[in-house]
Amino acid sequence: MNPDRLEAILAAVAAGQINPAQAAERLRHWPFEDLGFARVDHHRALRQGMAEVILAAGKTPAQVAAIAATIAKHSSRLLITRADAASYRAVRRRLPAAQYHPLSRVITLRTGPAVRRRAGSRGGQPAQDGILVLAAGTSDIPVAEEAVLTAEAMGSPVRAIYDVGVAGLHRLLAERHALAAARVIIVAAGMEGALPSVVGGLVAVPVIAVPTSVGYGASLGGLAALLGMLNSCASNVVVVNINNGFGAGYAASLICRAGG
Repeated sequence: MNPDRLEAILAAVAAGQINPAQAAERLRHWPFEDLGFARVDHHRALRQGMAEVILAAGKTPAQVAAIAATIAKHSSRLLITRADAASYRAVRRRLPAAQYHPLSRVITLRTGPAVRRRAGSRGGQPAQDGILVLAAGTSDIPVAEEAVLTAEAMGSPVRAIYDVGVAGLHRLLAERHALAAARVIIVAAGMEGALPSVVGGLVAVPVIAVPTSVGYGASLGGLAALLGMLNSCASNVVVVNINNGFGAGYAASLICRAGG
């Protein structure tokens, strides 16, 4: 897409030759911006509802910063996952308002209204139709936080409740009102990965299970949790890759949008 073609499309709309829906369809495939080492997809938000997300792992800080600055010129939301402090320093030099979340290794930037995270229910009335993120143990929080920050970046209301694993089920049952109110639930768990099945048996909404690499030797870096979740007997449980909080948050947001 170049300026001449864009102007031609807009002129056609103004002249009544095509309608706005037809113009939008043509613009869905707006080309990328070629930085040499990356081709930044500026119209991903139009096609998928969220601007391109940067995976910082494997990229130099300078590459991360250049891609981030390019995206920020065209989008009010920026999300970078698996970022280290060096990448954040490089990004902040070009985007001073960017924020770093060291626990989840996520960088965010939002120039529009922020989505306020809701606290755990703790006896209060939970909000309706949002995303609930559970972490089985404190060690699973970094993965859960990646899911939370992703969903927030996509504009979804999120509630996070942590340390409710199967070693003490009374902690989970104390949050039954929050479980009942959620439209979709993300569960991050390591070890044997049992919590998503338990949660799935208590609710009538999708449960996105995120196996984490937390555990001792036979956990095999999260493989035991992954296999356990894939074999869940709860029919509403789906599974993403090991430590993929980003994928869980993204999918949960799309589910919420599809529900209206």
